[in-house]
Amino acid sequence: MSDNEHPVVAREDLHQRARAVMADLARDGNTNELADFIEHGLEVNALDEAGNSLLMLAAYHGRLETVRYLLSKGADPDLCNARGQTPIAGALFKGENEIVTALKDAGADLDLGTPTAREAATMFGQAL
Repeated sequence: MSDNEHPVVAREDLHQRARAVMADLARDGNTNELADFIEHGLEVNALDEAGNSLLMLAAYHGRLETVRYLLSKGADPDLCNARGQTPIAGALFKGENEIVTALKDAGADLDLGTPTAREAATMFGQAL
């Protein structure tokens, strides 16, 4: 193994760990800490290892303040995860009505994803 291979591996490992930390911050609703990273260049539409956006994680876990912050920074409300799910469908599944409203107000496409937000609302007895 050449000396040049070690820094690349270290950077890739660091990148994976950083993505995991950012995902945890979004999932746990640590808006202020997440904001520090975004203000210093973290892509607002960054994805975790499973293809979930920060917005998807915050929406699914009921973190309204974090959802509002991410949307204010330009997070894409229609960014699907690796399974084709949208943040609004995740919020509907969890019964997070205020988050559903915030995502709708941000222009979330109700006909995008698998299931669509409309289908998710019907499945889970939620109003859109």
